[in-house]
Amino acid sequence: MDLAALQLETPRLLLRLPRQEDFDAWAAFLADEEATRHIGGLQPRPMAWRSLAAMVGAWHLKGFAMFSVIEKATGQWIGRVGPWQPEGWPGTEVGWSIARARWGRGYASEAAAASTAWAFDTLGWDEVIHTIAPDNAGSKAVAARLGSRYRGMGRLPEPHHEHPVEIWGQTRGEWLANRERKA
Repeated sequence: MDLAALQLETPRLLLRLPRQEDFDAWAAFLADEEATRHIGGLQPRPMAWRSLAAMVGAWHLKGFAMFSVIEKATGQWIGRVGPWQPEGWPGTEVGWSIARARWGRGYASEAAAASTAWAFDTLGWDEVIHTIAPDNAGSKAVAARLGSRYRGMGRLPEPHHEHPVEIWGQTRGEWLANRERKA
């Protein structure tokens, strides 16, 4: 797979590998207390740089990680969405985090649907999960729009192991059946 050329496109979004040029927007996103409330909390710029570098590194180590989400209309970085499975993770996840200024526009659902299709079609995953904080109603709504259902409670690896998460998910067969119904 040619990572340099890899990108997914939706009607309003471009999903591509994270780049150095994304850093200022990435760091601003991770400095937003409300936007990061359910994804581990605030990160100062040096930690934000490390998280960007870790995402880029995961692409090279595993062949997948979250995409940078670029709004086509403006060319701006607006979030990170995609497949994610760090060491000790409870399954093959497609996750999403959109900058607060872009909440409520359906971008998380649009990007997560494209990422889920890519995970099933290209990575060959048999199931996709979403780890969601119990009080994160917005992400539960996104998961439901994707066709995922609540599967039970779970835990993430350290350093987030003390915070239980809801596990939502679906199999490849469920995804395909849901897409056929919508077609």
